[in-house]
Amino acid sequence: MKPETAAKKLGILLSAAPAEFQEGVVSRDELAALQADPPEWLRTLRAEGPHPRGVVAAKLGVSNSGLARGGITEPLTTAEIKALLAAPPAWLVQERATQAAVRAEKARIAERDRERAARAAEQD
Repeated sequence: MKPETAAKKLGILLSAAPAEFQEGVVSRDELAALQADPPEWLRTLRAEGPHPRGVVAAKLGVSNSGLARGGITEPLTTAEIKALLAAPPAWLVQERATQAAVRAEKARIAERDRERAARAAEQD
């Protein structure tokens, strides 16, 4: 697979990976080996960053769109993420509230659908 795909599956930023990883092709076996027993460079990238957009969003508890609305366009390191969480700016507080509301609505809909399915099963 392409290095971009492998980096995405590993949850790392491709541009921060070593040159040999960026320039090579990663087989499925190599990817499995990297996931099972990550080398030092991979452990460091996962721990310290810089992190790709999806990982930053997950660590901050917001959506990718929320990052964009907050003006975060560049990858962040773990230290930068911790600093944002320690003293959250107004946009982060708002986006986390929005994300919590979305999760609550999804849970409500899932519960409603389970109840409907149970009623339908009772009628049959």
